[in-house]
Amino acid sequence: MTRAPEAPASTAPTDLATYTDAAHAGAATIIHAYSTSFGMATRLLAPQVRPRVEDVYALVRIADEIVDGAAAEAGLDLDDQRALLDALEQDTERAMRTGYSANLVVHSFAVTARATGIGVDLTRPFFSSMRRDLSPVDFTAEELREYIYGSAEVVGLMCLKVFLADRPVPEASRLRLEAGARRLGAAFQKINFLRDLAVDWSELGRSYFPGIDPARLTERQKLALVVDIDCDLGAAADAIPELPDNCRRAIAAAHGLFGELSDRIRATPASELLTRRISVPTRVKLAILAKATVSSARAGASS
Repeated sequence: MTRAPEAPASTAPTDLATYTDAAHAGAATIIHAYSTSFGMATRLLAPQVRPRVEDVYALVRIADEIVDGAAAEAGLDLDDQRALLDALEQDTERAMRTGYSANLVVHSFAVTARATGIGVDLTRPFFSSMRRDLSPVDFTAEELREYIYGSAEVVGLMCLKVFLADRPVPEASRLRLEAGARRLGAAFQKINFLRDLAVDWSELGRSYFPGIDPARLTERQKLALVVDIDCDLGAAADAIPELPDNCRRAIAAAHGLFGELSDRIRATPASELLTRRISVPTRVKLAILAKATVSSARAGASS
């Protein structure tokens, strides 16, 4: 009996590699579609870390859309949104174990998580905070700290995992970088609370600041919140020079962009925060990116 000739070995990419490349490409599309500032800052990342940061952002974004935007606009009620968020978390943990998901965003995140050591100790607090957004009840001070940790600080810690992958650092330095990542994430979140005050309060019924009525935000209350933000930004700035060169420029740029937002919020009357969203003009963003590039290069040369 004559056997059919064996097919020659293929040198083409494997199915999984092609699928993963497509997943990474999708994640990159999401960050540039949803965030001009972060999209611009990520262009300053080293090529080997940029896709991994985009993977983290993409998962965060689609979870946020479940609780904040697209899901409700599509007609899903709170129970549907909770079920979707629970399913997303379960799929994420399964993909982190197996290295595969039928959801391209989850797949790209899981590949990055497995490569950089991101674990459920970071993803579970994140999903817990997202779930809290579906219960718009006023926060206590402790609940707000837990919410900010899960919604923002752990995202900074995930990105730090990406930056330090295969780059061993002394324990003392790692702890300082982790503290800086948390403070930067907290600052970003608190700034977003203030710049999104109109939507969060008027449309979503959310009040994040304990003891403050968003509809009656006073100038004194606003300035106290801005001072707190500036303390976070100052603490985060102290850690930036210790970051590796694969990310230092990008983080300095993101820090500068949000510092500019904080300054503009400070200069905006409290009453106006309920009627408009504060933003940074593109020309100012470009100037901040250029300044971050120069200052980070100097920091790297002197370290």
